[in-house]
Amino acid sequence: MHTTNYVDTFIEAAEDCPAVSGEEPPRTASPTIAGLHYELIAADPYARTSDEIIFETYARRAGIEEADREAAWIAFFSKGQPCLRSSPLGKRYGWGTHHDGNGRVAVYPIDSDEYKRLAADPTLAHTRAMRSRRR
Repeated sequence: MHTTNYVDTFIEAAEDCPAVSGEEPPRTASPTIAGLHYELIAADPYARTSDEIIFETYARRAGIEEADREAAWIAFFSKGQPCLRSSPLGKRYGWGTHHDGNGRVAVYPIDSDEYKRLAADPTLAHTRAMRSRRR
């Protein structure tokens, strides 16, 4: 089984992120990946792991019924999946994701004091969201 989970890690916004503050992704008739990631994390901080967020996003967009989710989870994670470093939250909308000691995730806007504190915390592993463009 593959995993997208991080532990004790802060994923900072991408170097080329155009946002100067955390922006809520726009609501659309058909939920976007950014919108679902934001909804799942911001509504309930530190309630889900990255794997749970990535899978729930996939399951909702694919219309997978609750009864079929266990088998779908196994099939989904039988191969590698993009992690939250590739999420539009950090690439476009100005959010950092903190993964606690249990791998649970919360988001912080790039212009917040908590974001700055986490970005400077030497006890965490640090990485950035993936750039949108090549150099």
